[in-house]
Amino acid sequence: MLSLLGLSMVVVFTYLIMTKRLSPVVALTVVPIVFALIGGFAPELGKMMLDGLKTVAPSAALLLFAILFFGIMIDSGLFDPLIRRILQTVNGNPVKIAMGTAVLSLLVALDGDGTTTYMITVAAMLPLYKRIGMNPLILACISMLSLSIMSGMSPWGGPATRAIAVLGLDASEYFIPMLPTMAGGALWVVFTAYILGRKELKRIGNTHLKTGGDDCYIKAILADNPSKRPKLIWLNLLLVIAVMVALVAGLMNAAVLFMLGFVVALMINYPQLDLQKERILAHSGNAMTVVLLVFAAGVFAGIFSGTKMVDSLANSLVEMIPNSWGSFFPLVVAITSMPLTFVLSNDAYYFGMVPILAQAAAAYGIDPVEIARASILGQPVHLMSPLVASTLLLVGMVDRDIGDFQRFTYKWAILTSLVITLLALLTGAISLFA
Repeated sequence: MLSLLGLSMVVVFTYLIMTKRLSPVVALTVVPIVFALIGGFAPELGKMMLDGLKTVAPSAALLLFAILFFGIMIDSGLFDPLIRRILQTVNGNPVKIAMGTAVLSLLVALDGDGTTTYMITVAAMLPLYKRIGMNPLILACISMLSLSIMSGMSPWGGPATRAIAVLGLDASEYFIPMLPTMAGGALWVVFTAYILGRKELKRIGNTHLKTGGDDCYIKAILADNPSKRPKLIWLNLLLVIAVMVALVAGLMNAAVLFMLGFVVALMINYPQLDLQKERILAHSGNAMTVVLLVFAAGVFAGIFSGTKMVDSLANSLVEMIPNSWGSFFPLVVAITSMPLTFVLSNDAYYFGMVPILAQAAAAYGIDPVEIARASILGQPVHLMSPLVASTLLLVGMVDRDIGDFQRFTYKWAILTSLVITLLALLTGAISLFA
């Protein structure tokens, strides 16, 4: 009964946001409440919602201060040299622009953080997309796929870190066999960008942008304004590096690090009180939209978890796997990770389901490390989920609805998951037969 209720809730929710019957904030809040009432959970509803809000509060704080921190860095012109070099290379060719987006986002995503990847990539490329009339959903799709490969597979990225930790694995043992799959996945993202760029080339043509004079497109995109601080570029770069190093080293909670980084950046670049207020207000709209969505997602996740719908769905899935499939259990995990990570948070999937799957696989003589590798192959689909905080930031930055984003991206996300699964099988990262 709970499995059916949970599945129905996910289907209804997905339908409502993809058809734009409800806004994401409303759907994330109202749909789980209605299904919880149907399931008879009215007395515990308030506590479940509060538990969900507590769970996402650190993520909301992280995104709030990360948006403000990188917003200040972008305002000050820190990334202008990088953006200028990319713009000079791609000019107005949609194919080059899409492939340039892929290269940039793949490189930035190496730090394992979705917020950083999206903030830098969108800030660099969105003005050019707008300038020549390219669909900004291409930018969002390529950025998301890049993150799923570079952050999703690396042992310092969130998904793999969880899988390694919960199964007690050695990071090197997990990662080295995954390197060919990761490299192949990166090439696939660049190829996908090429395909999407070719489609845009047919739609809008090749726009030749002037590279000199007052009408230079680079000058127009990187226009001088009073908020730029070119003399502080090296100091700002050192601040960003310091925050990133502290983040990777785990010296402090990520939300606290970005809060401190934001405060220091504000004091360095805009010491006057009126300028500080101006810069905060400039980014408050985007930050508030994302934080609202994160808290609404917390309500959804709290009810989904508190009613045990998620546990029931997970157990039902494990029970549905026939014994005859045991010999290629890693492939089963890879395929099922796509829908499961879409409806579950990474914490719920990796800390809740993966140990169950690893235990079931052990009965067929399959090493847990293969289950860990297989479990991250659904990350391209996972990152489409409205429960992923950084995805909410991404769609907000390109000024599109998450339903539009999902409709545009789902086929590429599913195809990317299938491609990296095939690569993992061919390179021996996961085995087809036990």
